[in-house]
Amino acid sequence: MTVPMITLNDGTKIPQLGLGVWKMPDDEAPGIIMSALNNGYRHIDTAAAYGNEVGVGKGIAQSDVARDEIFVTSKLWNDRQGFDETLRAFDESMGKLGFETLDMYLIHWPMPAKDKYVETWKAFIRLRDEGRVRAIGVSNFLPDHLERLVDETGVTPCVNQVELHPRFQQAAQRKVHDKLGIATECWSPLGQGEVLGEPALIEIASRYGKSAAQVILRWEIQLGLITIPKSANHDRMRENISVFDFELSDAEMAQIASLDSKDGRIGPDPATADF
Repeated sequence: MTVPMITLNDGTKIPQLGLGVWKMPDDEAPGIIMSALNNGYRHIDTAAAYGNEVGVGKGIAQSDVARDEIFVTSKLWNDRQGFDETLRAFDESMGKLGFETLDMYLIHWPMPAKDKYVETWKAFIRLRDEGRVRAIGVSNFLPDHLERLVDETGVTPCVNQVELHPRFQQAAQRKVHDKLGIATECWSPLGQGEVLGEPALIEIASRYGKSAAQVILRWEIQLGLITIPKSANHDRMRENISVFDFELSDAEMAQIASLDSKDGRIGPDPATADF
């Protein structure tokens, strides 16, 4: 299984579909990561807050896939924002992962009330310029946060990882990303399972002999988004990556677009999140 690549605004290439490891126990991560790599995954998304960077690193080290063939993302947690603290936190993450270089590093949340994300971003730029990180980006940043980063540093994030699924499609946010040249990456791309019972998705899935989850992931792929479904189930991991052998019609894409809801957000609001 070969996953298409997307070229980010700095020229870095990232697999369009990857494995999210949120809530994955650290001691179980090595086996799950090795299984994912054996099934064709080449993009792993972890974070300091997930508590499984050690397990992810072990799984990659123990696999038969070369490190330079795997794209790994980690994220800086909220309590480590600020220039110097960011550099220390990055060193800790790298020690846990066992890497010399990280493929992508993201600021996990903007935390606007703390007002440290610009200084944090400056530390990210330094890490990139030193060659310790290939690509730098953010997660859960709203348009005003993104524009402030660009205005104050001149460096545009490569990626903004945001909640995005059929009930929360973030059309306005995606337009800002397109304008700024930022790739959109989806977290909770399956809506934490809450959207899988949608009749429209089930109907479309039946036409292709696919699952509703596969239809959603295919919809995200065709929108040009990066998607990182989370699963520790080996069969489901194989199912999630098997979305490159069919294509949704324009009418089906429009049918899924109609599922968007103003009340569709599942996670915290980045404007007010403080944790």
